[in-house]
Amino acid sequence: MKKILILIISATCMSSACVDTNRSSQKKSLTMTTKKETTILQTLDSLKARYDDLSATRAEKGIRQAAALWTDNDGNETTFTAFCLAHYINDEAAREQLFLRLSDKFELLLGSFNQIDLELKKTIHEDTGEPLPIDYEMGSYDVAAHFKDDMFANKVAFTTILNFPSFTLQEKQTQGENWSRLQWAYARMGDLFTARIPADVQQQVSATQTAADNYISNYNIMMGELRNDNGDTLFPAGMKLLSHWNLRDELKSNYADTTRGLEKQRMIYTIMKRIITQEIPERVINRHDVQWNPLTNRVFKNNQEINAPAEPDTRYAVLLDNFHALQAVDAHTPAMPSYIQRAFDGNMEFSKNEVKDMFTRFISSTQVKQVANLIENQLGRPLEPFDIWYDGFKSRSHIPEDKLTAITRRLYPHADAFERAMPTLLQQLGFTPDEATRISNKIEVDAARGSGHAWGAAMKGDKAHLRTRIAPSGMDYKGYNIAIHEFGHNVEQTISLYDVDHYMLNGVPNTAFTEALAFLFQKRDLALLGIHQNTDNKETLKALDIFWGCYEIMGVALVDIAVWEWMYENPHATPAQLKENTLRIAREQWNTAYAPILGEPDSPILAIYSHMIDNPLYLANYPMGHLIEFQLEEFLHNKHFADEITRIYRIGRLSPQWWMKHATGREVSIEPMLNAIKTH
Repeated sequence: MKKILILIISATCMSSACVDTNRSSQKKSLTMTTKKETTILQTLDSLKARYDDLSATRAEKGIRQAAALWTDNDGNETTFTAFCLAHYINDEAAREQLFLRLSDKFELLLGSFNQIDLELKKTIHEDTGEPLPIDYEMGSYDVAAHFKDDMFANKVAFTTILNFPSFTLQEKQTQGENWSRLQWAYARMGDLFTARIPADVQQQVSATQTAADNYISNYNIMMGELRNDNGDTLFPAGMKLLSHWNLRDELKSNYADTTRGLEKQRMIYTIMKRIITQEIPERVINRHDVQWNPLTNRVFKNNQEINAPAEPDTRYAVLLDNFHALQAVDAHTPAMPSYIQRAFDGNMEFSKNEVKDMFTRFISSTQVKQVANLIENQLGRPLEPFDIWYDGFKSRSHIPEDKLTAITRRLYPHADAFERAMPTLLQQLGFTPDEATRISNKIEVDAARGSGHAWGAAMKGDKAHLRTRIAPSGMDYKGYNIAIHEFGHNVEQTISLYDVDHYMLNGVPNTAFTEALAFLFQKRDLALLGIHQNTDNKETLKALDIFWGCYEIMGVALVDIAVWEWMYENPHATPAQLKENTLRIAREQWNTAYAPILGEPDSPILAIYSHMIDNPLYLANYPMGHLIEFQLEEFLHNKHFADEITRIYRIGRLSPQWWMKHATGREVSIEPMLNAIKTH
C-alpha cells in the first residue's frame, strides 16, 4: 500500500496544484527564517544590554546554533529569548564550572550507554556458543537512541549549545593553534549537539548495522573442504577463514610456502572474486558439509556434484540497507546533509576531496613501479593481482606460519593466557612494571566470534575489551597478530581516557589515528614473541612495507568512496544494479592504477573488503592511518617507545593536523613516505 501511495503522490505532484503548494511552502519557510533571524538579533541585543563585557561573537554563535535546532515544540520566540537570557553564562569562571559539571554527567551517561551496549552484544560478538535469535534482536537495540532527543526535550542540549557552540573544521584549523587545552575541550563539547536526529532513525541505523555485522561475522569459508581440479585438498582440515580478513592473511602467509604457496594464493584470489561477483554458491558459506572447487565453481557432496545456486546478491542488499538507514539521517543534519560529508568533514575531519587527492597522487606516483620491480625481483615471477598483498617486506614473511603458530598456541592456549601476559608485553615495549600493570588491569580479553576488535571504555572505572579469534587448539599466529593490533587500540583507549586532562578531550582525533597507533604495536609482534631479526636494512624494509600497504588500501578506499557517491546519485538502485556498478567502479580503478603494475585488466579485487558492507566509509581511515604511522615511526626512531607514545596518547582529541603537529612537529601528508622511497 505504501508503494502505491507514493506512486500516486508522485504522479499527482506533476499537476499545477502541487507546484502552487510547493511555492506556498517555500514562502512559509522564508517567513519563518526571517522571523527567526529577528528573534536571534533581538536576543543578542538583550544580552548586550545586560553585559557590558559580552563577547558578542561567542554569544551570537551560540544563539544562532541553538535557534537552528529550536522547534515550535520547544516554545515560541518569546520563550526562546527568555531561555537564552536565563541560561547564557557570561562569566568565564562560572562557564568553566558549568563545563566541568556537564562533563561529569556526560561521562556517566555516555560511559553507561557504552557499557550496556557492550553487554547486549556480548553473545553475538564473543565465541560463547551459538547465539539465539533473541541475542541478535537485543544486540541491535540502541540504548542511546533517545539520548539526544531527551537532552533537547529537557533543554540540556540547548544550554550546552548556547554556552559551548560548535566550530567548523575550517575554524578549528585556523583558530585551534591559539586555543588552550580548556578551549579545545569547550570546542569538543560543542560537537555533541550539532543535529537533532529522531530516536527511531537512530534505532534503525543501529539495527541495520548490527545486521550487517552479523552477516559479515558469519561469512566463513571452510578451507579444508576446498578442492582443486585434481581433487586435492590444499588447506588443513577444519581451517575456517573469515572473509575478507582471514582469507587475505592466509594469502599473505603463503609467500613463505615455496611448494604449493602460489597455488593456494591463486585459489584464495579466485574465492575473493567469487564473493565480489556473488558467483559464490550460497551452500559453501559457513558450511562444512560440502566440497567446493572455486576454480570451476562446482560443488560436491559425497563425491557427487550437486546443484548449488549462487548467493543472491546478499552482499549488495546489506550494503544498500546500510545506505538507506544512514541516508535517512540526512534530513536531520542540515550542516552536513549527506553521510559522505559526515564521514569525512565530521568524523575524519579531513575533507573528502583532500583525501581523494592525496590517495590518487600516491597510487599514481613513480615510486609504485619502483617498489613493484623490487617485489618482482624477490618473487622471481611477474606480479599477479593478489600480490597487492605482498608481505615480503616484513621480517616474519620468511618464517613459515606453522612455526609461528606453534609458538603462539603454546603461549596463548586461551584468552586468559593472553590477558595474564599483557603486563609483560608492555614491559617489553618499555613501560615500567607499575605502569604496565595499571594499564593492563583496565583491559579484558575475550575470544571473538568474528576476526576481532577492540572496544574501548567510555568512562573511568570501566574496562576496555580486546576481542580476537582463538581456536580450541589455542591462538594461531593470525589471531595473535590481530590481538597485538587490538592491544595497541586498547592501550591507546586506556591512556587517552584516564590520562587526559579533560573528559571531552578523551581519545584521538579520528579512527585513522587509532589505526595508526595500533599499527605501531602490530609491527612489533615478532619482537614480543622474542624473535629479533636485526638487519642492516630494517628501516628500509619498514618503509617499503608501509608504502605497499598504502598502495593497496588507498585504491580500496577510493572504490568505497566512489560506490557511496554512486548510491547517492542512484538512491533507488536494486542490489543487482549496485553490484553491477560496484564491479564497474572497482574495475575502472584497477585498470587506472593497478593493472599496469599487477596485470589482469578488469580485476574486481579492490571491492573485496568486508568494511564496505558492514562499516560504511571506514576504509579511508586505514591508508590515512598508514601515513600517520609512517610519520610516527620516523619520529620514534631512536627514541624511548613507551615514553613517547604515552606523551602522544595524552594529547587527546584535537583536530587531526593540530594533533599531528603536537605529536611530531608536522602535518599529515604523503610526501614523507614518497621521499623515503625515492631515497631508498
